[in-house]
Amino acid sequence: MDFELLISMLAATLRLTTPLLLACLAGLYSERSGIFDIGLEGKMLAAAFGAASVAALTANMWLGLLAGIAVSIAMSMIHGAASITLKGNQIISGVAINFLAAGLTTLLGLTWFHQGGRTPPLPEGGRFLPITLPFASEISGIPVIGPIYAGLISGHNILVYVAFLAVPVTAWVLYRTRFGLRLRAVGENPKAVDTAGISVTRLRYQALLITGVLCGLAGAYFSIAQGSGFGNNMTAGKGYIALAALIFAKWRPLQAMFATLLFGFLDALQIRLQGSTIPGLGWEVPVQLIQALPYILTVVLLAGFIGKAVGPKAGGVPYTKER
Repeated sequence: MDFELLISMLAATLRLTTPLLLACLAGLYSERSGIFDIGLEGKMLAAAFGAASVAALTANMWLGLLAGIAVSIAMSMIHGAASITLKGNQIISGVAINFLAAGLTTLLGLTWFHQGGRTPPLPEGGRFLPITLPFASEISGIPVIGPIYAGLISGHNILVYVAFLAVPVTAWVLYRTRFGLRLRAVGENPKAVDTAGISVTRLRYQALLITGVLCGLAGAYFSIAQGSGFGNNMTAGKGYIALAALIFAKWRPLQAMFATLLFGFLDALQIRLQGSTIPGLGWEVPVQLIQALPYILTVVLLAGFIGKAVGPKAGGVPYTKER
């Protein structure tokens, strides 16, 4: 593999990793607080539809982004009401959100736009475009350093940079702030947090609010950054891959970034391998097999290399205040 092809593959890896990383960090906040969130997929899908709909109508990508975040937060609050306030089963609530998002986006798309569930193509100003960083063209001719800066680091839209910036911010919030300490504590021992006079309910809602914001960014990325409009089921199971990456990373932000980079690379690899042949035989590799490669390797990695992953002790258990 030549150097230019490698840079192209790595740049595609960063772009494909972005929604996975945002969703993985979203799940990190909610599960660290003790709320299992299977509904990451549904939040992203609903956010993608909301962002594309508003961006298509207003030709404003920022309004689309805000709409996507608002829709995702609304879904997150529904999950919070079901699992925190009503003390329902968190897994069932998350699955219900996924079904709700899948059905509602298709229904509203058909009703509003009459294009088979899709939104209209975004007009100029309706989507985020790649950003060329300072001096990228000037140093692009420098061996090694130039292609890395101009071809790998530069040339992405703003949501890619936001996603990777969110990793050190999340690490700082979780391990260097009072809020992060309380958030981790409420996922391990909510009774002790409650005894200290801190509201378990408020902390968990705050975590779900952050989850909604990050899922909104991830969903908007699909429709108004990576794509140019909404399509049915365009998240394609990425929320579940993000959950797998979160377990693979053992609920830690830096490890979450590396796990999602691995899955993003596998996704980029399957795109690159489509249409390739088996060396020496000349047989074309079936497209379906190549497309399934990231999911197959996800199962292999989780089964064979993760070791023992123990989540927050209070995860999935509704907390009832003792009187």
